[in-house]
Amino acid sequence: MRDVERPQPESDAVIIDHRYRIVRRIARGGMSQVYVAHDQRLERDVALKIMHPYLAESEEFVRLFRREARAAARLSHPGIVAVHDQGQTGDSFYLTMEYVDGGNLRHRLMEAGTLSLGEALDITEQILSALDAAHRGGLIHRDIKPENVLMPSSGGIKVADFGLARAVSEASMSGTSTVLGTVAYLAPEVVVDGASSPAADVYAVGILLYEMLTGQPPFTGERPIQVAYKHVNESVPALSDTLPWIPSEVDEFLAALCARDIADREPDAATAVRHLRRIKDDIPADLLARRHEVAPSADNETSAAHPSDTQAIERHRTAVFERPAPSKVAVPVGAVTDKPRPARRTGRRRWPFFLLAFVLLASGAFAGWWFTLGPGGTRPVPEVAGLAEAVAVDKIRDSELAVHVERDYHDTVASGLVISTDPASGSARKGSTVTVLVSKGIRTVTVPTLVGESEDAAQTALKGADVTAGQHTREHSDTVSAGRVISASHEAGAVIPHNEAVTLVISDGPAPITFPDVRGASLDDASGTLKNLALSITTSEQFSDDVPKGHVISMSPEPGSAGHRLDQVSLVVSKGPELIEVPSVFAKQVDEATQILKDAGFEVRIEKLLGGVFGTVHSQNPSGGTMVPKGSTITLKIV
Repeated sequence: MRDVERPQPESDAVIIDHRYRIVRRIARGGMSQVYVAHDQRLERDVALKIMHPYLAESEEFVRLFRREARAAARLSHPGIVAVHDQGQTGDSFYLTMEYVDGGNLRHRLMEAGTLSLGEALDITEQILSALDAAHRGGLIHRDIKPENVLMPSSGGIKVADFGLARAVSEASMSGTSTVLGTVAYLAPEVVVDGASSPAADVYAVGILLYEMLTGQPPFTGERPIQVAYKHVNESVPALSDTLPWIPSEVDEFLAALCARDIADREPDAATAVRHLRRIKDDIPADLLARRHEVAPSADNETSAAHPSDTQAIERHRTAVFERPAPSKVAVPVGAVTDKPRPARRTGRRRWPFFLLAFVLLASGAFAGWWFTLGPGGTRPVPEVAGLAEAVAVDKIRDSELAVHVERDYHDTVASGLVISTDPASGSARKGSTVTVLVSKGIRTVTVPTLVGESEDAAQTALKGADVTAGQHTREHSDTVSAGRVISASHEAGAVIPHNEAVTLVISDGPAPITFPDVRGASLDDASGTLKNLALSITTSEQFSDDVPKGHVISMSPEPGSAGHRLDQVSLVVSKGPELIEVPSVFAKQVDEATQILKDAGFEVRIEKLLGGVFGTVHSQNPSGGTMVPKGSTITLKIV
């Protein structure tokens, strides 16, 4: 492949697959190099990831690469970098993705050292939300790390590189019992047996949260295998060990993300993000704004960027080469185990019998003291359920027992009162710890906007806000379209107990009616009748010999047919009989005049003057040229 590290003149530009013109390189790693490229077909900038040629030598990689690319392309979420296309160029394979103008979480940490609690929790929530969409789509990321969390200049985050770690790991590492990953963020089960699951992504997010707040991952070492060993054999330290001001709820949340035993860990991103949203609202604003001050790493002062890339990197805030990223390594599966090796036997030591007897007697005496007056003695666990926290703590300490307070929501126990203890009753060893569970009161939720939404959208909004949906009713409405919410039992933004049901009134559209018969009625009367049923009216006019002017001749739909309020009714209104011009028959003979008038549609009446001996029309009424209804009678006077 041609060297494309430096921008080329337009005439010498590198074109990939007759479509993508490379602009500049923005990143390089162990699997690929990433460029900004211009899609000449769709006239847009994209991120072009070209895999290293050695990967294409594996048919298994090619198959997995295409499968994972298709799976990633199906993901649609604002927090996930969209995959546009995949293909082959020369001896390499490539992906084209949404180009995100900005840096990544690694750059943010290098600039700031650490993040405030509020910003770290917001970023964690956005990452978990993106992973939730992927997990629901059956896709596991497998390589969550700061470099794969992009931070657009427009705000928010976008998670990149779904599925690539799997394609490379399963293909190029097949047959070697190894797993590919960024060792600082690998879950214990991935190190031990290579098993990846949504819970492994959750573990990596927990490590990210720890790093955002303290300035470094919890486990470090000179060699990757040392870090992997710590993941398997050590628990992630509590944040409060380093940051004493961290709320206990955040400590518990991190422990739920990073539990070594997968059975004790949040199983997927959906569960984790719900847990996070429950605790965020209870953290005071002053703590959310607090940040652990650390000096930025000395590595931040150097740059590994190619000199020709420096200005572009600075301009686009994508200085990805400022310091080496945490190493991505292939760790042999099973090389690190959580089972300790048996102690090495050093041979038996034989004790004289009398010394053994002395030891047994001394041990018995010591045990008697230990289990009565000494630390091994037991103390009664007082019954404190329902008491205020301070009172309960004092009572337990008075029994020479230690206290650990945990908090959780409860539907019936008021805030600040004890729900239960562990152990619940009986006795406990002197100095041992009694865990006291204190109520935070009933968990509350915020009612989302519901009125005007479609029924499906409202149901989704209620579920997303963890609001209990009640039994919905339906009503006819002239103003709200069928299937949309007319009203809700609670206003948008209302804070209510989580188990309080929100009910909706759903529109069934306009009510059904039977069209009334308004034929023969005056237009005013007909309009009043129809408007009382909220029907809209259109009219047209027509001559009628039978229906008086201004009255309804006919209507559509037909009277008695079924319809709905707001339907349209068309009325035909009478203009009265049609008027025609009376022909003039003055001075014509009576027979000819009569025929002319009858041919024009008139009746004729004859009146003779002086006997009408001449048979000539002397006059006519109405006179010629007058407009009268067809069928009118014309009187002729004959002389």
